[in-house]
Amino acid sequence: MSTETSESAFSNYGLYTIRDNLELFMPNTEIKIERMGPNVFSYIRNDSESNLVKKIIPVKSDQLTIEISPIRPLNYPARRTSYVYLELETPVFLSENSAATIFARCPIEIGVFLVHDGHKDSLDCFTCDPVNSRFALYGAPDSGTLCKYAHSEIVESYEDSTPYIDAVLEINLQNELDEGHSVSKIIFPIFDNSVYYKDSKAIIDSIEAVLKKKLTLEVFDVSKKSIQTDWTLSPSYVRDMVVKSIDMGVD
Repeated sequence: MSTETSESAFSNYGLYTIRDNLELFMPNTEIKIERMGPNVFSYIRNDSESNLVKKIIPVKSDQLTIEISPIRPLNYPARRTSYVYLELETPVFLSENSAATIFARCPIEIGVFLVHDGHKDSLDCFTCDPVNSRFALYGAPDSGTLCKYAHSEIVESYEDSTPYIDAVLEINLQNELDEGHSVSKIIFPIFDNSVYYKDSKAIIDSIEAVLKKKLTLEVFDVSKKSIQTDWTLSPSYVRDMVVKSIDMGVD
């Protein structure tokens, strides 16, 4: 397949109702849906690594409705963790008792949902960026936490997400310590963070990251903060995972 589709030719997120056939184009990925006969459709996904997914979808009517949406990046290269490790391209220095808000890129995956009978079933999920879909270990080799890893660029606003590759995450940083620190990485559980989309852009619930003292230790306490937005809430698909509490690192 060709991987040179321009960004302007990419399909948008959202609902699609198919009566005969539909072609969708995303980075490194093409999807074709075709009518095979009365009340039955075929689904074919092809990517730049020559992975081919084929499915047959029986339906109760003469049309098929699907939703294409960004989902949490927890399924590729394997479903092993609920944590994301963002290594900031540009570290943020927080002086003592100061605060800052940044917008950073966060990886996503793509979900295809079958819409029927008032609910949505997961039909397919994949990544449009397999080369950069990787893990990293936070902490000691024998006791660390496995995380989905991404090199994260700080951007200006929610509008700066890369279609089908990443979403933008607002990070509210606060330093409650009496000395300055550089923040170069953010590690957080993303399982409860909702994802939202508009056209081909995506955003994620924001997080609060606070440098504070706990007993005799300096720790980085990270928590989710829901956002208010008129962007469309994505369906979600990840199996239940156990989320444990870990201390977050700073330089």
